[in-house]
Amino acid sequence: MSQFKYSAKEPSGNTVSGTIEASTKADALQALRRQNLVIMRLDESGGGGGKKKAAGGGFSFGGTKIRAKKGELVIFTRQLATMVGAGLSMLESLEVLGVQAESAGMKLCCEKLVSDVRGGSDLSQAMHNCPKVFNHLYISMVKAGEVSGQMDIILNRLADYEEASQELSREIRSAMTYPVISMVLVLGITAFLMIGVVPSFKNIFESMDIELPAITKFVLAVSDFMRANALGIGGAMFAAIMAIGWWKKTNTGERVWDWLMLQLPVFGNLFRKVALARFSRTFSTLIRSGVPMLGVLDIVCNTSGNRIISDAVRKSKDSVRDGNLLSEPLENEKVFPPMVVRMIAIGERTGALETLLEKIAEFYDSQVKAQVKALTSLIEPLLISVMGVIVGGVVLSIFAPILNMVSNLSGQK
Repeated sequence: MSQFKYSAKEPSGNTVSGTIEASTKADALQALRRQNLVIMRLDESGGGGGKKKAAGGGFSFGGTKIRAKKGELVIFTRQLATMVGAGLSMLESLEVLGVQAESAGMKLCCEKLVSDVRGGSDLSQAMHNCPKVFNHLYISMVKAGEVSGQMDIILNRLADYEEASQELSREIRSAMTYPVISMVLVLGITAFLMIGVVPSFKNIFESMDIELPAITKFVLAVSDFMRANALGIGGAMFAAIMAIGWWKKTNTGERVWDWLMLQLPVFGNLFRKVALARFSRTFSTLIRSGVPMLGVLDIVCNTSGNRIISDAVRKSKDSVRDGNLLSEPLENEKVFPPMVVRMIAIGERTGALETLLEKIAEFYDSQVKAQVKALTSLIEPLLISVMGVIVGGVVLSIFAPILNMVSNLSGQK
C-alpha cells in the first residue's frame, strides 16, 4: 500500500487536505470520490510532487496576454468535464489538456492553470489570470461547481452553453456577411465605373457637340467629382469608420449604438431576438448551476451583448435586492416582450425559473434561425436590384446621347 497526499473540495465548498492509503493512484481517486470530494490535487507521498511544483513555479506566463479561440474553449471545457467525471484529479486533467492542446495560446493557458493549481489555488482563482480566455460567466460557474462539488456537471453545462452561443453567433455572422460583402462589391463596381469607365466617354461627348440628357450630365458631374476628390473621399470614409469605432467604445456611444441597432427596420427585430436568446440562456445556465440570483444578474448585465438590455437588468437588480420578484421591474422595460416577462413570473412562482428560461432561449434561437433564412432570401434579390439600378443607370447615361444622335441622323435621312 502507498500513501497519497490530496487536496479536495467538500460538497459544502470547504477545502480539505490529508493523506490516504491505496494500492494505486486510481484506487485513491475512487476512494476519495466515494466521499463526494472534488479532487484538486493528488500526489504520492515522497514522490516527485515537490519537484513538479518547483518546476512549475518559475514560469512567467503574462496571463493577460494568453488568448484562445472560442472553439478551443468548448473542446477544453468538454474534455475537462469528461476527465473529471471519469475520476482524474483536476491537476492531472489540466496537464493532459495542456499536452494535447493544438494552439500555443491554449497550451500556455493550461500550463498557467497547472502552475497555479499545483501551487494551491482553486481552479476558479487560477482562471482569473487568463482573462482573455475565461470570462466572468465562465469563472463564476466554475466557482459554483467547486462549491457544490458537481464540477463535471457544471463543466458539461458550460460546454453546452458555449456551443449554443457559438451557434447563435454563426447565425448572426451568416446574416450579416452576405449583405456587407454585397454592398462592398456594389460600391466597388460603382467606383470603378465612375472613375475608370465614364471619364473615357467625356471627350467623345464633347467632340460630338450635342445637348446631353440630364442623366448624362449628372453622371459626368459625379464622375468628375469622384476623380478630383478620390483621396479625400477615401480618407473621409476611413476617418468616419475610425471615429464611429472610437465613439462606440464610450458609454454614451455604446448605449446609443445598441439602441439604434434595435430600431433598424429589418435587422432590429433580429438583434432583439439574439439579445433575448443570449439573456435567457445565460440566466438559465447560471441559475441551474447554483449561482445566487444577485450574482446571476451581475453576470447577465455584462454578457447580454446589448447595453439597453444590460441597463434594464441592472435596474431590476436593485428591485430584487429589496426582496421583489424579478418579473415586476422587467414588466416596465419595453425591451422585454410580454411573453418573456410572463414566463419569468410563472417560473418564479413555480420554482422552475431555469426551465422556463431555457424554453425562452430555445424559442428565440429557432426564431433567429428562421429570420436569418428569410433575410438571406430577401436580401439577395434586393441587392441584385440595387446593383442593377446603379449599373443600368450608368450604362443608360452613357448610351443615351449616342442613341439620340443615331435617332437624329436617321430622321435627317
